[in-house]
Amino acid sequence: MMANSLVAKMSALRIVPVILTQPSRTTTTKHYIPKFKKLRAQKYLKVELPDPNEDFGSLSSSKIRQKMKERGILPPRPWMERPFYISATGGVFEPYVPPEGDGKASLVSPTRAKQAVELLEKKSKSMMAIRKIKSYEEEFDQKEFVLKAQDTYIKAHESLANNDKRALRTYVTEKAYPEFRHNSHQKTIRWKFIESLEPPRVVHARCTDIVSKENIFGQVTVRFHTRQQLAVYDRFGRLLHGSEILSKDVLEYIVFEKHLSNLYGTWRIHDKIIPDWTPPKEPSKLTRVMPEPEPEVVKVEGTETTEPAATTTTPELTAKPAAPAIADK
Repeated sequence: MMANSLVAKMSALRIVPVILTQPSRTTTTKHYIPKFKKLRAQKYLKVELPDPNEDFGSLSSSKIRQKMKERGILPPRPWMERPFYISATGGVFEPYVPPEGDGKASLVSPTRAKQAVELLEKKSKSMMAIRKIKSYEEEFDQKEFVLKAQDTYIKAHESLANNDKRALRTYVTEKAYPEFRHNSHQKTIRWKFIESLEPPRVVHARCTDIVSKENIFGQVTVRFHTRQQLAVYDRFGRLLHGSEILSKDVLEYIVFEKHLSNLYGTWRIHDKIIPDWTPPKEPSKLTRVMPEPEPEVVKVEGTETTEPAATTTTPELTAKPAAPAIADK
């Protein structure tokens, strides 16, 4: 029976059309235009990826160098170099020593006469420094410089009073900026320049090089004798220092610095020289917490009791004397 059924199936296949028995291709990966097959193959690059689990410790130095060359990797340097820019020095080199009692009629003092002789000896160094400054800045003139320095001095203090940090950086160096901003947080500053009692003048000049001989900085000390008004208020509007009504005569020695080697360098405030003979500053009018009052001892016939002292001086709250004791009859 099974043999007869197999023969029947084979005979039935002979009757099926030839189209149904032939295999047909259904692959969709082949491009329908095989003309640019080579160009399409060149679009893909075969990249040899590095093995992340490769043990470099077992390789020799020459093998590691060969692999780094193959991958285009530069060898690591044993040191780290970071570029840095020095726009200002960290202090005043050879600071100016003001004569004792400057701004007052004290020429008879022997100390003042000795300092005047020393200043004459140091004047030659200042002249050499000014000549060095003129070699970098041909238009440098002391009379014009002191006027620009006074304008910079006024604008720097106005920027501080207006809390303009961006403008303040253009008038003071990186060393003087934190000193200007010190203890000015949440405070209101009222500053006004009234007049110059004496014309400003250059009293000291020095030049120095940093790191290399071509990197030269110049410092010029200018003497200002002016009249100003200053008032400082805290965040609650209470006066801490100075007054907006009274004006005071101020004698200052301001150091201006410039990076002479920099083509775009400018003269900025760098430091302030405070002589040793200047009187001490007035203390600020700070708000402090009042101490707690000490308790008063009230004596009552054989016993002592402590009561807190009155915080005010009103007659209702003052301690009253104890009444005399009445003996029982």
